Amino acid sequence: QVQLVESGGGLVQAGGSLRLSCAASGRTVSNYVLGWFRQAPGKERDIVASIWWSGDTYYADSVKGRFTISRDNARNTVDLQMNSLKPEDTAVYYCAARHRDYSYAYDLWGQGTQVTVSS
Repeated sequence: QVQLVESGGGLVQAGGSLRLSCAASGRTVSNYVLGWFRQAPGKERDIVASIWWSGDTYYADSVKGRFTISRDNARNTVDLQMNSLKPEDTAVYYCAARHRDYSYAYDLWGQGTQVTVSS
């Protein structure tokens, strides 16, 4: 029922910044855990960051101190601010969601947006 659409990807030089945004439609996501995942060519899809309904956050060790996840329940969006980007951050980034009570795993996914970081 909930649909997720990412935007904001692009090409940036190492050390630069990008801000990804994910817009949800269909229903409010106030009671959903929201996350960002990424998948590089030939690699598994890994979690980057997540944010609970309470505002509590989780970050992968590789992005701690550089990325910030945030949500705006009034706008029904979740953003990922990416600073000090490195070439190894290059990947397709996906927005995902799971209900706080009904889902153990992320089961709602966006289409993905490409992020490319050049040296």
